[in-house]
Amino acid sequence: MPPMRSIALAALAATSLLALAACGGNTPTPDASGSAAAADGAAAEANAPDNAPHVSVLEPVIKLPAVAGNPGVLYFTIQQDAGKPNTLAAVHVDGAERAEMHETKTENGVSSMAPVKAVEFSEGKPAEFKAGGYHVMLFNLASTVKAGKDVEVTFTLANGDKVSTFAKVEETGAMEGMMDHM
Repeated sequence: MPPMRSIALAALAATSLLALAACGGNTPTPDASGSAAAADGAAAEANAPDNAPHVSVLEPVIKLPAVAGNPGVLYFTIQQDAGKPNTLAAVHVDGAERAEMHETKTENGVSSMAPVKAVEFSEGKPAEFKAGGYHVMLFNLASTVKAGKDVEVTFTLANGDKVSTFAKVEETGAMEGMMDHM
């Protein structure tokens, strides 16, 4: 290769690395054995998203439907220990085609259930998702969502922050299932 061309290629490579570093990209660094794999794994872990500050999810549990093909349900409590009030805007459950936040209300002895777009919570005022109140309906559950397994759940706040955790999957008794979805 002519000397001018190799100098130009070297300059282009150096410029590309600088641009990548300036954009926050990670350039793998070889470890003592000359392998970049260990450094890549450490960099990926270091750049993994953190959960929303001061927000936690307690006791997430997925109840399988009593009748196969019906929706399942997710219960949990979301809280924060400091900061401005927050709003839960969406929930994603691995293995569910769709997850919708709902609220059960009882008026004049008649219960009804309706979707909700967002649920607020703040320090000292957690949002409880439980039977008879707020809950997340899980539609078209995959066959991989089985009792005794843990399933990843991601909660998205209105400001874009996220909290990810694992929910325990449990069977639902016939009467419990009817009460949950009434």
